[in-house]
Amino acid sequence: MTSEFVSIHGLHKSYGDKVQVLSGIDRAFSRTDRIVVIGPSGGGKSTLLRCVMGLEQIDAGQICLEGEAYVRVANRRTVIDRAVQRRIGMVFQHYTLFPHLTVRKNLVLAPVKAHGFAPSKANSDAERLLARFGLTDKLDVYPAQLSGGQKQRVAIARALMLEPKLMLFDEVTSALDPELVSEVESMIAELADGGMPMMIVTHDMTFARNIATQVLFCAGGVIAEAGSPEQIFSDPQQPRTRDFLRKMRSDEGFRT
Repeated sequence: MTSEFVSIHGLHKSYGDKVQVLSGIDRAFSRTDRIVVIGPSGGGKSTLLRCVMGLEQIDAGQICLEGEAYVRVANRRTVIDRAVQRRIGMVFQHYTLFPHLTVRKNLVLAPVKAHGFAPSKANSDAERLLARFGLTDKLDVYPAQLSGGQKQRVAIARALMLEPKLMLFDEVTSALDPELVSEVESMIAELADGGMPMMIVTHDMTFARNIATQVLFCAGGVIAEAGSPEQIFSDPQQPRTRDFLRKMRSDEGFRT
């Protein structure tokens, strides 16, 4: 069995004939890595995450989890191994909660209906996760009754219901008011402290620096620079990386 937990080989992704989004991505990560992807809008960050989740058709290459190629191209079409894909959880920017279901039902729906969990187990898992993240009193309310931060925390708990081996987070704080960002980031940090492997796309450079084991700077459809948080944020080697971080500091600053 390979020691690589996630590996991406020769990944190409385009939209139509003219828009090349990813141009030959090659990376490998260990089980202990927390990968943070940064870069300008349109650079391919979110597309990379969606490809890892198996949500995008790809043009070439393959993606492996624990040595198994679950996203690949065969006969010019994308083949996805759904059994392997189910080991991955993803949380999106805009919550994607079902508004007509209570928090409890949002959490138990997929485990029971799609994955065959016993309702008693699903309900027990939902109560345990919401208690862990300080949301016990929200079990039987509807999403409209939650703050943005609470909605995002529920979305993370829902992803954890399927006991994923890898978590993906795509700009999960960018739609939140500034005062709600820290509660979601603290939840992700708790998962990281517990050993959950993860890939995160974020525009929050302070959060990226604090949580990452590796930082990837993605621009123009390629990984233009990769390194430790200390190296990327303190001594970036590529002009594009330096320019991006300078602009981020100018526009928003790093939180302390």
